[in-house]
Amino acid sequence: MLSSCATTNMANFYNEHRPTLDSIKESYATQYTASPFSIAFSNNNFNSFSIEIITDTIKYIYDFDVNDKRLNDTLIKYHMSPQGISSLVTLMQSIRCIWVNNQDYYVNNKYHSAVYMSIKPRALSFPFTYKKYQILAYFSRPQVFNEKGILMDGRRRKNIRKLNNNTFRRITDTVCYTVSSLFR
Repeated sequence: MLSSCATTNMANFYNEHRPTLDSIKESYATQYTASPFSIAFSNNNFNSFSIEIITDTIKYIYDFDVNDKRLNDTLIKYHMSPQGISSLVTLMQSIRCIWVNNQDYYVNNKYHSAVYMSIKPRALSFPFTYKKYQILAYFSRPQVFNEKGILMDGRRRKNIRKLNNNTFRRITDTVCYTVSSLFR
């Protein structure tokens, strides 16, 4: 019953916010091809975030307030678009998307990637309960699912494909979700 409720809630959330979610995915994917990075908000007010910039030799992690003037200088240094990142951050704030990243995976020894988004639910949290995050995965091609809507391994359609030890469920042929206690 809880699984069914989560499925309905995530499907409703996705359908309600689809234009914004799709815009986040497209913006992130476009900018990622120019320079690999990830963004994660670092506070509950969504006014401070970390950006992880991945170069050939090292990963740099910078923390900024949303309106920090130093952000543009840092982005220009790494050949990133200040306007694109600013727009992405604003979109993420609008739906409480706490994290966006690219996830690599292999099927039949072929490289694939998916854009991951972690959404912080607006539901009330109670003391001594674990926080849960709704994670969306945008795949670049249609995926295989079983009759219960669980993401399956394309090679052996009998095996469940787990990404980061999470079982994903179908929203569309290319968009899946899971609920996790970790936002990454």
